[in-house]
Amino acid sequence: MSTTVTRPQLQFLHQALEDLKSKHQYFHLRVLEGEQKPIATFDGKEVINLSSNNYLGLTTHPKLRRAAIQAIRKYGVGSGAVRTITGTMKIHLDLEDQIARFKKVEACVVFQSGFTANAGTVSALLGKEDLIVSDELNHASIIDGCRLSRATIKVFKHKDVADCERVLKETENWNGRKLLITDGVFSMDGDIADLPALCSLAEKYNCIMMVDDAHSSGVLGARGRGTIDHHNCHGRVDIQVGTLSKAVGALGGYVCGSRELIEFLYHRARPFLFSTSHPPSVAATCEAAFEVLDSEAGERLIKKLWSNTKFFKRKLKKLGFNTGKSETPITPIMVGEAEKAFDFSRELFSAGVLAMAIGFPTVPEGKARLRTIITATHKRADLERAAEIIGSVGKKLGIV
Repeated sequence: MSTTVTRPQLQFLHQALEDLKSKHQYFHLRVLEGEQKPIATFDGKEVINLSSNNYLGLTTHPKLRRAAIQAIRKYGVGSGAVRTITGTMKIHLDLEDQIARFKKVEACVVFQSGFTANAGTVSALLGKEDLIVSDELNHASIIDGCRLSRATIKVFKHKDVADCERVLKETENWNGRKLLITDGVFSMDGDIADLPALCSLAEKYNCIMMVDDAHSSGVLGARGRGTIDHHNCHGRVDIQVGTLSKAVGALGGYVCGSRELIEFLYHRARPFLFSTSHPPSVAATCEAAFEVLDSEAGERLIKKLWSNTKFFKRKLKKLGFNTGKSETPITPIMVGEAEKAFDFSRELFSAGVLAMAIGFPTVPEGKARLRTIITATHKRADLERAAEIIGSVGKKLGIV
């Protein structure tokens, strides 16, 4: 029996949790029992899973499973150290070379997560004399990296190229380094950055250009190479960040760019310096994932992903739902008030659909939503049934 009690110093936590409950924003973690699949069991209930980042279904791909098992047999279960001591294994370097070739850049370094890749890179490159110009809807990992750098941060309106140029023009004579940074695909709205225009501004105003391609790697561009490939901006982006945790199906993040950039991050990126490197099984799994991506099988999966996405969006719009400005498999169902969004999510789960509610502070107040993500492995019957349930519950709650 537990004897832990909340000490007086932490009594504020109780009130904070009660406030969340009063706003209907308190939640329990949904527990997955089994594999991350389109039909999955959470909290003992089988549901249609519309909340997974497993875009291509690679979390359960036979080739990735085999690679992980073989790596454990050959190398063991852990690397034993940080990269700068004894934790750099040949399999890590092989993976980084593979990603660099895939992304058509000179070099790559793998981090423990996409979050640490963003936060570690920005905070390593910029200091208090420098300037960061950032889209207002950039991911939290970018925001945290910007804050850690102690640079001056200027925010431009979401995807507003004119407002971005206004900020750059006002700071044209800045003495320090300047970084222009954007998500490639925005994680809550599913829209795509106007990368060609931003690259032109970075060139015009002498900025380092950085893109977080977490939600576009494996989704956009030839064989899932991301927004840089999608927009044909090769050679115009200095720093590309990606994830190994979404379409790639495993765990981690990476940074791509010049060899000198990567060498610098070896020496200054704190997550790289102070975190144990990936288990060899994870590195091997990621290698197998990129082999799948860079093949005809990968092309077929991406084609199916987009076919399913278009089908589901049409269904939702026909039912009268507002899917915002989405241009990708990230398909928000806009609700507005957080209380109603969380009620919607709970009712859907009871009816057999997992679609998680997103509220403040992840999205602005008054813009709560369900964020659904379509995958290549959803069957049309799954999506038909999910749309039918969403329509029925949406009408019951007065959302449509």
